[in-house]
Amino acid sequence: MSSKNSPDLLNLERDIPTTPADVLALRANRPKPAADWLEQLSELVAQIPNLEEIRRHRKTFAGCEPFEL
Repeated sequence: MSSKNSPDLLNLERDIPTTPADVLALRANRPKPAADWLEQLSELVAQIPNLEEIRRHRKTFAGCEPFEL
């Protein structure tokens, strides 16, 4: 299917209007980078409330044939 006029698929000014107050709020609330990757990873893991239960019930490859190249 073709059109004589090429449609403007996404025009940010028209389709996602933002005010200066919106921009300031987004900048103020953006995630802050952690001091290092390990600290950031620890913070992300802490957000999973039932992580230990998930780890105990995760699928394993027990009983599968070994992988060989």
